[in-house]
Amino acid sequence: MHPIAKTALAFVNRATVALYRISDGRLGGTSVGLPVLLLTVPGRKTGIPRTAPVVYLAHGDSYVVVGSAYGAKSDPDWVRNLAAAETARIRIGDHEREVSARIANGAERERLWQQVIIPKLPTIAKHEAKSGRTFPVGVLTSP
Repeated sequence: MHPIAKTALAFVNRATVALYRISDGRLGGTSVGLPVLLLTVPGRKTGIPRTAPVVYLAHGDSYVVVGSAYGAKSDPDWVRNLAAAETARIRIGDHEREVSARIANGAERERLWQQVIIPKLPTIAKHEAKSGRTFPVGVLTSP
């Protein structure tokens, strides 16, 4: 991603997080017609908590998140942080809680992709193909 685009995206994400928190999700609580949560994960290198607004899909007692990064050539930082963490904090509206966090792999990732993600985000497969990478799928579950 071009450095200017990365800087602009970081600014937009910070603004979205602030608006989401101030409004309890009434502002910044949806994107592409889907709900957004705030995902806070310690930085994999620094340990400093990092928060990102992320579209999510409810699936049973879990939330599924996709590391699309708007079709960028590399995974978003929050995915790399999530992969290094065992837990995360999520905020949906005005409710915040700790969740167990993991990246789905193999058959589980494919099942979630086909049964949960594609039905709600049918154009995501095109974005994935264009990016040249497989989008990681995160699973967030209340302990």
